[in-house]
Amino acid sequence: MFYSLIIPVYNRPEDIREVLEGLVQQTYTQFEVIVVESGSTVKSDEVVAEFQDQLDIRYAPTGNHGQGFSRNHGMRQAKGDYFIILDSDIIIPADYLLHVHQGIQQQQLDAFGGPDRAHSSFTLVQKAVDFALTSLLTTGGTRGKKRSAGKYFPRSFNMGFSRQVYEATGGYRLPNCGEDIDLSIRMLEQGFRVGLIPEAYVYHKRKRSLSGFWQQMVWFGKSRINLARLFPGSLKLIHLFPLAFYAYLLLMLVLLVIAPPLGKLTALALAVYAFAVFLEGSIRYRSVGVGVLSIFTAFTVFLGYGYGLVKYQLQQREPYTQPVQAHQ
Repeated sequence: MFYSLIIPVYNRPEDIREVLEGLVQQTYTQFEVIVVESGSTVKSDEVVAEFQDQLDIRYAPTGNHGQGFSRNHGMRQAKGDYFIILDSDIIIPADYLLHVHQGIQQQQLDAFGGPDRAHSSFTLVQKAVDFALTSLLTTGGTRGKKRSAGKYFPRSFNMGFSRQVYEATGGYRLPNCGEDIDLSIRMLEQGFRVGLIPEAYVYHKRKRSLSGFWQQMVWFGKSRINLARLFPGSLKLIHLFPLAFYAYLLLMLVLLVIAPPLGKLTALALAVYAFAVFLEGSIRYRSVGVGVLSIFTAFTVFLGYGYGLVKYQLQQREPYTQPVQAHQ
C-alpha cells in the first residue's frame, strides 16, 4: 500500500525539518510527503528542498485558510491509496509507518488514529502539558485510548484514512475549531471502520508556555460548542465537567464566607487533589518541577475549557463550514 503524508506547516521551518528527518529514517518506505505551506511569513521551501534527494516530497503552498482546508489542498494533490495527516510539531519514530501499515491490515481499518507521547527532550512545561492532557486525574485518561466518552475519534496530529473515505466525505469541511472530530463523526456515520493503532504513536511537542496552553484549552471548549451545533446531541455530560469545577470553586468561596468550617473542608479536598496531581506528575516524569507545573496545567484544563464553552455558547455564532464536494 502506498501512503501520502499530508503535513501543513505555518512559520515552522525548523519543526518541519525535524519531521522530515524522522521520515527519512522510516523502515516502511512506500510513501510520499506533501508539505503544505499555509500562508506562512517564514517559509519552509528551502528546508523541503534539502530533502528532495532523500524523500518523495512535494512543496504545496496555499493561503492561510485554516489547517483543515490546508489538508484538503494537500490531499487534492496526493497519489496514495491512504492519506496520513500529521502536525508539523511532532517527532516521528522510525517504525511509525510500519506500525500504521500493520495496524491497518490487521484491523481492516478505513481510518485510524494514533496516540501522542512526551519526548525526553521536551521542556518541563511541555511535559506538564502532556500530563494534563493524558492523566486520569484531568481528562480521565481517555486520550489515545480505545475506550473513551463515546466512539473513538482520531485527532489530526496523527490520523489517516483511505482514498475511499476521502472521496466519500470530501475531506475537511471546517477550517479549524473541531475539524478533525467533525470529519471523524462523518466517517462513522457513513459506516467506515475507524480504530486506534496504539503502536503508531508520535511525540507531540505540546505548548511551550502556560499562556499558550490556556489559549489552546479555550479553543478546545469553543470547538466542542461548534461541534454541538453541527451535531445536536454530541455534547455529553463529561464535556461539561469543567463547568462543575467552576461551580465547585464558587461553592468553596461562598462557604468560606458563610460557613468557614465547610469552606475549609472543600478547600482541603481541592488541596488533596492538587497534591495527587503533583505526586503523579513528579513520579511519571521523574521531576518535581514537572509535578509543580502539572498543578497549573491541570487547573488550566478545567478553567480554560470551561471558559471556552461558556464564551462561545454566549456568542451564538453559526459554525463556518465549506461545502463538501466530490473529488476526482
